[in-house]
Amino acid sequence: MLTLPGENASWLEDRGVAIHRGDIRQPETLTEPLCGVDAVFHLAAMMGVWRPMEDYYAVNVTGTENVCQAALKAGVRRLVHISSWTVYGMNLRHPATEDLPLAPLEEPYAKTKALGDELVQRMIASEGLPAVIIRPGTFFGPGDRLHFGRIADRIRAGTWITIGSGRNALPFVYVTDVVQGLMLACEHDSAVGHAYNITNDQPLTQQEAWNSIAYEIGARPPRVRLPYRALFAAGYVAEQVAKLTRSKTQPVVTRLGVMLFGGDNRHSIEKAQRELGYAPQMPLREGVRLAADWYREQNPR
Repeated sequence: MLTLPGENASWLEDRGVAIHRGDIRQPETLTEPLCGVDAVFHLAAMMGVWRPMEDYYAVNVTGTENVCQAALKAGVRRLVHISSWTVYGMNLRHPATEDLPLAPLEEPYAKTKALGDELVQRMIASEGLPAVIIRPGTFFGPGDRLHFGRIADRIRAGTWITIGSGRNALPFVYVTDVVQGLMLACEHDSAVGHAYNITNDQPLTQQEAWNSIAYEIGARPPRVRLPYRALFAAGYVAEQVAKLTRSKTQPVVTRLGVMLFGGDNRHSIEKAQRELGYAPQMPLREGVRLAADWYREQNPR
């Protein structure tokens, strides 16, 4: 596994995982880790931080190209590239299929993930890169501080809200189902050159998700409900102010966050079911319970 030079990888080392220090932005650090490797899972990405577009581009686009070129030079059999469901755009109000043109929101994460996805597609076509593209839902589970942990913190504190009616579908998927999709993409020779949505086809609505998390962590569900359009406009204004002031702190509200939690985001997994045999195994409510068990252990009252 490739980890950043200063990253704490003791949890993996204790379990016998071979650790290589490097950075996908530095192609010279990728040669040794890929020597003799049969398959590569490219999961590295910048997300969830308030950084300028050029920083996101360096990791999600240039870094992706570096990994793909290194994989070609090393002669790997398979490269599984982790894209994102946000590449389709958001709040589409119908299940997105893999043939839908990419139309991401003009913000650093979604835009650069789409550019990285398109780069892999070009390298498959022009250089014979033996890659499969996975577009997963927003995955969560025990240990997830980026999504589940933040939401649970704010529900417990009474500061989380419901956006709009709360009846919109959230694109959540449990982490073990994502792993299932990655392994199937690696094992099926016919998957090379294709993109697959890997998510749960029985999504929770926003209201169901917040109620479920609140119940499992012993808190009250959000009681404040704010209109979608007003929050989206507020997110745009907050982002512009942050850029003008060169703030290093992410605004409290962003357009991406409003569209993620307040938009109706559904994705078809019919192609992955038909071609890979993918089938979600973890009901989302059960996944919430398992993630909440971890959260309560880490955050006792």
